[in-house]
Amino acid sequence: MSDRKPITLHRLRDMHAQGEKIAMLTAYDAAFARVVDEAGADCILVGDSLGMVLQGRQTTVPVTLEHMAYHTECVARGNRRAWVIGDLPYGSYAVSREQAMHSSTALMQAGAHMVKLEGGGWTAETVRFLVERGVPVCAHLGLTPQSVHALGGWRVQGRSDAQAEVLRADASALAQAGASMLVLELVPSALAETVTRALPIPVIGIGAGPACSGQVLVLHDLLGLSPQPPRFVRNFMESGRSIAQAVAHYVQCVKDGSFPDPALHGF
Repeated sequence: MSDRKPITLHRLRDMHAQGEKIAMLTAYDAAFARVVDEAGADCILVGDSLGMVLQGRQTTVPVTLEHMAYHTECVARGNRRAWVIGDLPYGSYAVSREQAMHSSTALMQAGAHMVKLEGGGWTAETVRFLVERGVPVCAHLGLTPQSVHALGGWRVQGRSDAQAEVLRADASALAQAGASMLVLELVPSALAETVTRALPIPVIGIGAGPACSGQVLVLHDLLGLSPQPPRFVRNFMESGRSIAQAVAHYVQCVKDGSFPDPALHGF
């Protein structure tokens, strides 16, 4: 993959327009960022999932902006070509739009190309504010881990007609506000497909079925390092693959549509 040109926002838009699946993975340090990049992943998400994966916490809520800036900087050092997305952590963008800009500045200066924030409703105006000031934004709907306590745990979202309608409306509002991408987590496949077809921006699924514009997984899940991975995750380390081979296989399976397996999604 050494001859691959750096991924840009324009390139991601072209991929979406041409129907090419977008492969995204989390990474939290320079070593794994290099592996993910060289395997051909289009995007690296420096997720606040690091709180659970690296820090051993029960949720992402304790992760701070300082944590995110540090790990984003580490990833940026190991990456050469992938589009880097940094998570805005809990409490770093809810007080005001100015606070959101301050937090986004910290991640962009650390090496992120885009920031991600969770939730709908009020977040649309925050997205608009950031985009108008030159910050590319990825939105996140469905199961939003920073709100796990309010949602009653790690539960599928959008099952009822009313919940699905709210999610569709929020997705549309976020796209209209200028979000360039949407992560859709743990929602029924049919709802994810409806949202993907309706939006002019790429929809990246995690536990949202095969119809999305692309997929994202927590790296440690696909490597078989998580004690209780979600049921939609496939262990790509099977058959004695190396880490680099496992990541490359994941990218290939996202690209050719063989991951995720609808039978493993199941809701």
